[in-house]
Amino acid sequence: MKPGAENASMKTLNNEGLMLIKTQGIVISYIRYKETSIIVRIFTRELGLKSYIVNGVRSSNAKVKMGFYQPLTFLDLVVYDKENANLQRISEVRLGKAYQRIPFDFQRSGIALFVAEVLAKSIYDGYHNEDLFDYLDLAIGQLDGDMALLSHYPVAFLWETSRYLGFAPDDAMGFFEELKENFTKQMDWQPEMLYLQGLMETSFGFRGNVPSHIRRNLLDHMLLFYSKHLDQHSEWKSVKVLRQMMK
Repeated sequence: MKPGAENASMKTLNNEGLMLIKTQGIVISYIRYKETSIIVRIFTRELGLKSYIVNGVRSSNAKVKMGFYQPLTFLDLVVYDKENANLQRISEVRLGKAYQRIPFDFQRSGIALFVAEVLAKSIYDGYHNEDLFDYLDLAIGQLDGDMALLSHYPVAFLWETSRYLGFAPDDAMGFFEELKENFTKQMDWQPEMLYLQGLMETSFGFRGNVPSHIRRNLLDHMLLFYSKHLDQHSEWKSVKVLRQMMK
């Protein structure tokens, strides 16, 4: 059974005829709204990426604290789903999973911010992909686990996620062939190609000893690859800190 399958959506109508749906969600990002509220983007299993307005959550007497809406928090939700509405509302929310390491480990929390930024730039409002959701559930759990090799996690995450987004290359050589047009001189791809091939074969289980400059180079090239496929050319804000952690 896939993760989340046992928590299939429950659809009901409230007194006003609005659809209520029970689902799971992964917080992607939020922005402040007015004095005490936020607009939070949540990738839900049943409805895809949705934006929700949460009133009063930044006030001192809020029933639900801001900690629920930090990037990558896994939530159990009952949400209103009003057709053609840009902003939806949350009826009930509770913490779906309590991470043991991500909130308390500087390196893991830095990688989590990077993961959230990748997702924010990769999926759009209304995008629905249950396979991607289930994969993210497992991938974030991997980051929180004691077996995660954090030095390889960012590039392994980019590779695996590209498969679910539908633009992963067939092999390492194809990846670098696609990037050739972005460089004015011939590059020696061999060390990075071997590294990427290892990640393709073993994913988050990769345990090879790879010099830091090769890991950073492949990270930069993977982000260039994402920008090309997503037509997304804004700055990757979390990468500066990530590069420091990959030394």
